[in-house]
Amino acid sequence: MVSVAYFILYFIVFATLLLLLLFNCRRYTAKVTNLPNVSILIAARNEEHNILACLQAIAALDYPTEKIEVLIGDDDSTDRTRALVEAFIQDKPGYTCLSITGTLGQAKGKANVLAQLARKATSGIFLFTDADITVPPTWIKAMLAGLDEKVGVVTGLTTVTGHRLFDKMQRMDWLFSIGLMQVFSDLNMPVTTMGNNMLLTRKAYEEVGGFESIPFSITEDIAIFNQILKRGYGFRNLYGPKVLAWSAPAPGYGALLEQRKRWMRGSVFMPKYMFALFVLHSAYYPVLIPFFFKASLGIALSIAVVKLLLQSVFMHICLKRLHRSAPWWHYIFFELYLLVTTFVLILYFFLPTKVRWKGRRF
Repeated sequence: MVSVAYFILYFIVFATLLLLLLFNCRRYTAKVTNLPNVSILIAARNEEHNILACLQAIAALDYPTEKIEVLIGDDDSTDRTRALVEAFIQDKPGYTCLSITGTLGQAKGKANVLAQLARKATSGIFLFTDADITVPPTWIKAMLAGLDEKVGVVTGLTTVTGHRLFDKMQRMDWLFSIGLMQVFSDLNMPVTTMGNNMLLTRKAYEEVGGFESIPFSITEDIAIFNQILKRGYGFRNLYGPKVLAWSAPAPGYGALLEQRKRWMRGSVFMPKYMFALFVLHSAYYPVLIPFFFKASLGIALSIAVVKLLLQSVFMHICLKRLHRSAPWWHYIFFELYLLVTTFVLILYFFLPTKVRWKGRRF
């Protein structure tokens, strides 16, 4: 039976991933003694509710102020974003807010903002984050610890803040997905990067010609990651509290669907093994529910419980590495969240609609 073969494959794959997570974790804890100048690049479009928290976190970084250049690109905001930024940076000489007009090369949207900011940057290290992100004080030093002479991309870790149960489920979803990718990264298998918590060396960035020289993608971070790796550069994905940044959650289910649709469009550009893993994971419920009507209740429930246990142990380890925890019932509710979200996302992804992103359609 096809469904039985699927479940056997599913459990073998995820049990293997769990063992690798337990015994093959790489930690990059080298102390950074050379503190180079760095440029922090932030694209901002209609972020009046988030931008101050982002800039306050950057101002609190444990790094010499004179070695930090902060470039904020105002991408035609129609709210108070520009005014708030200007008021915040008026007594901070290392900060600059630029109005983004025109386009460079093939870049559009956020990629165009970052391309223009990169041309203004003066350092050899580019750090990227988003206007709705707050980074930890240890961020720069921890990201630099992932560098060596061969590495062109370092990726940190991001999850969701917020106190609603919906926010907490998004948080677990982010950490679980990134945890799966981290297993492959620790095996030195490239996965992807995250544009809200990313370091690129200037040398690697310029060698690919910047965002303006690569085909436009709504997941510009994946696009430039792939181009840099094609030039022979190495990568590092870091999973630890010193690089853990916090994102504003999707405010509602509609916004969550738009966010995930954009990510799913980008996932086709990930390595085939990562794409296959996410397809395997996403197919679980579409296979399980018909199986319930064919198999005995005991067998069907046993399969569901084993999956829940594997997933919960994996999630628990991911949280523990970040010095965090969750009540036991969150793991059960997370399973229900995945059940609903998987089916809705599959349907939503195939709707013939454009992706809405920052008030634009792509």
